Amino acid sequence: MGHDLNRSFAGPRRHFARALFALGLGAALSISAWAQDRSIVMASTTSTEQSGLFAHLLPAFKRASGIDVRVVALGTGQALDVGRRGDADVVFVHDQAAEEKFVAEGFGLQRRPVMFNDFVLIGPSTDPAKVKGRDVVAGLKKLQDSATVFISRGDKSGTHAAELRFWKQAGVDDPAVKGSSKLDYRACGCGMGPALNMAASSEAYTLSDRGTWLSFKNRAQLTVLVEGDKRLFNQYGVIVVNPAKHPHTKTALAQAFADWVVSPDGQAQIAAYKIGGEQLFFPNANP
Repeated sequence: MGHDLNRSFAGPRRHFARALFALGLGAALSISAWAQDRSIVMASTTSTEQSGLFAHLLPAFKRASGIDVRVVALGTGQALDVGRRGDADVVFVHDQAAEEKFVAEGFGLQRRPVMFNDFVLIGPSTDPAKVKGRDVVAGLKKLQDSATVFISRGDKSGTHAAELRFWKQAGVDDPAVKGSSKLDYRACGCGMGPALNMAASSEAYTLSDRGTWLSFKNRAQLTVLVEGDKRLFNQYGVIVVNPAKHPHTKTALAQAFADWVVSPDGQAQIAAYKIGGEQLFFPNANP
């Protein structure tokens, strides 16, 4: 009788075991997928990438959170466009006016200041245009009247936006207009590293963020000629992409990054990044 009962329950037990196995396997796969999906896309600038900051910063964030960050490095204007399309979860850029517009249009949740450094006017050590000093506008006026070469990023980056702003302050609405001066103005439509390479190869002038300049190895005869002007201040901000515009974005993970980078730990990691003993970025998140 007992043998028959065992046989009669064998089939249901097998089905129950299979169901438990399937349930356990499904849960394991869900957990595995969740673990594998702990990653975000950040649209940022070539200056943060090429300066080496992210190679220092993102491993520290991964240790603190378990979240991977894939960086798409572009000019600030292009990085914000990536956010507008919903192809990034968070943006980390340096053009405050453009960032505030991004938030005002509903594409970002909140702009939070993270850190700053400064722009520097780079040129050949011989300085044929005699721009050396602490006044970037005066320097550009001298460049405008000189038979020299200026390499512009020309890529709608934060650096490019700052450069055009300085030219306008120097009385030049569009430096790319040919024949308006002796200056040979060349827009490369490229990142900061390639622009510096072009300037080095042609002994030209260019505007650079200090972080990329300090990490740049192929300097040739280039040197810093204008620095210290308060107008050269260069602020960076972080913005989480608004899920109301793009529900598929990973808002919680992106917010975790934004919160961390302005936290005491994230700010300390930024301050700790140096090249040759010189600090590249200075944390200034709001307390």
